[in-house]
Amino acid sequence: MSFGAADWEPERGEASRPAVEPRKVHVIQGEFHVADDPDLLLTTILGSCVAACVRDPVAGVGGMNHFLLPGETGGGKGGEGLRYGVQSMELLVNALLRRGARRDRLQVKLFGGARLIDGLTDVGSQNAAFAERFVRDEGLHLAGGSLRGQRARRIQYWPVSGRARQVLLEAADSKVFAAERPRVTAPPPEQSGALELF
Repeated sequence: MSFGAADWEPERGEASRPAVEPRKVHVIQGEFHVADDPDLLLTTILGSCVAACVRDPVAGVGGMNHFLLPGETGGGKGGEGLRYGVQSMELLVNALLRRGARRDRLQVKLFGGARLIDGLTDVGSQNAAFAERFVRDEGLHLAGGSLRGQRARRIQYWPVSGRARQVLLEAADSKVFAAERPRVTAPPPEQSGALELF
């Protein structure tokens, strides 16, 4: 899924940057952040992960999450469960509702879900499909975003205005790729205490 330029902005040159840098909060895997500060900027870097940027324009509150794995398998409590889409989405929406948002006014932009490594399970596509299904099943308004593709992305989101900016990253520009690669480790040696010489 990809939306038009009106829904998100690509990075622009130095001339368009504001004179005063906004206060930034970086949202990492398994986290979410909600704010009503119009000068706050939420940022994240996504590979196969997905971030939902959600706001209520009337209440003037919005937030972002960042989840690593799709679906309902995340039954864990606390930070571990936030790695999973279902808990991450529910906690973000509930935090917005506690800050005065109404479910019928929520606007959602979805980003991420790339396929960065060929030959492995396409977790990015599964994450993207889960996020789209969650928004549809919960009756939320999908206002834009950019899902799937082959490249990691840096997302900037102003939670009060709903403005979003996406920058596609090259492999050399991103540390995301190291985190996306599977870690293969040798099995630990047996601890029998025996020594064998050849």
